[in-house]
Amino acid sequence: MSATAVQGSTPASLALDPRTLALLNDPVAPLILRMAWPNLVVMLLQASTGLIETYWVGRLGPDALAGMALVFPPFMLMQMLSVGAMGGGVSSAVARALGAGRREDADKVVSHGVALFAGLGLAFSALMLAFGEPFYRLSGAEGGALEAALAYSDVVFAGTVLLWVMNALASALRGTGDMLVPAGVVCFGVVLIVPLSPLLIYGFGPLPGLGVAGGGWAIVTFNALGCGFLLWYARSGRSVVRLTWSPLEWRPMAEILKVGALASLTSIQTNLIFIVVTALVGHAAGAAALAGYGTGARLEYLLIPLAFGFGAPLVPLVGTNVGAGAVDRAKRIAFTGAALAFVAAELIGVAAALVPAAWLGLFSADAAMIDAGAAYLRIAGPAYGFFAFGMALYFAAQGAGRLGRPLAVTLVRTLLAIGGAALAFVWAAPLWTMFAAVSLALVVYGVAMGLLTAGTEWGAERPRGRR
Repeated sequence: MSATAVQGSTPASLALDPRTLALLNDPVAPLILRMAWPNLVVMLLQASTGLIETYWVGRLGPDALAGMALVFPPFMLMQMLSVGAMGGGVSSAVARALGAGRREDADKVVSHGVALFAGLGLAFSALMLAFGEPFYRLSGAEGGALEAALAYSDVVFAGTVLLWVMNALASALRGTGDMLVPAGVVCFGVVLIVPLSPLLIYGFGPLPGLGVAGGGWAIVTFNALGCGFLLWYARSGRSVVRLTWSPLEWRPMAEILKVGALASLTSIQTNLIFIVVTALVGHAAGAAALAGYGTGARLEYLLIPLAFGFGAPLVPLVGTNVGAGAVDRAKRIAFTGAALAFVAAELIGVAAALVPAAWLGLFSADAAMIDAGAAYLRIAGPAYGFFAFGMALYFAAQGAGRLGRPLAVTLVRTLLAIGGAALAFVWAAPLWTMFAAVSLALVVYGVAMGLLTAGTEWGAERPRGRR
């Protein structure tokens, strides 16, 4: 506990956990960086894992690469929903309960989050297994690309309930300010997947190769092991909150859903942009262009973990401070984290725009694929900083429990991107005009989120004992 925390504490706050007191009192920028670095390490490791898996799948041929590009948007939707959207609802509810001194309520959020996420994971598994093929056909897949998409998709989505439960538990820990344990689980996953993915894809000795499905089995294996470990950890009493089984109640579920449900709409809209633009590119210019845009857009998807690296700490930081009534400090935290995210993402975007072949050439030497991907990165890359800035402020709004207006901003971005790309398709305009619509939507999103956050009043949530 810092000296500042002790001197600035009220008698009521002295009963709080030392980790919670640090969120309320420590200097803002160092506190964000201290909480963000485990997530940023995770981001780099996850990016490396995705690159390696895409590299190995790319060696199977253009059809396998195109098939994986088609599965990537719905798979990332599961990641974004379970980590950033519904997961943010869990983190926000835990943080606000702890900030208001309601430890028992925070424990209830954990168990209710696990139950809710398990049900959602099973529902999404059933949905993708039943309707995966027509979905990929509608996205422009046919022949070998469709076969590869289904081979990968069926494996990944059959085990998606493990991903959901793992992220429910990880989000609860992040809500307490603990970023290290969830980051450690992901680090373990990288160590596991890097050798396991090529082993299952190509086989070794008597072990037969599973093709593109092998990459899916590697992901499911990690999710199973990570889920098992976090279940044990949450039951062991080593965390500020603990997983205890109790009858389901509406109030803890509502605390998660009032943030998570709205945030899910944001994640769905974000992925809808990728899905629709991918389909339009495929129908307009063929499989090679589809693979090029999909591979280029994969870099944009990797900005989401980067924004999460800086944004995830903002959920407990803003939530805890809003819960304790420190609204001005919560705003300062939000904009500091968003500025850090902007700088990091803009550096990546500008580099990609200047040398797009350095990224695209990792996965294929096909000229048409590289041309399409390079056109996208040159136009959209410089707008990446605005995307990360807006995403970080979106995480801060989760912590404050105020997502109605941010959802409206995301809707504007969706309409600009999809509407512009659709018009370009209907008018048979050059491919770059679709990418320009996506880029403009990113800039509008970041600027609007900044203005909205500055003008929104975040009300405080008082502890029950002070009402």
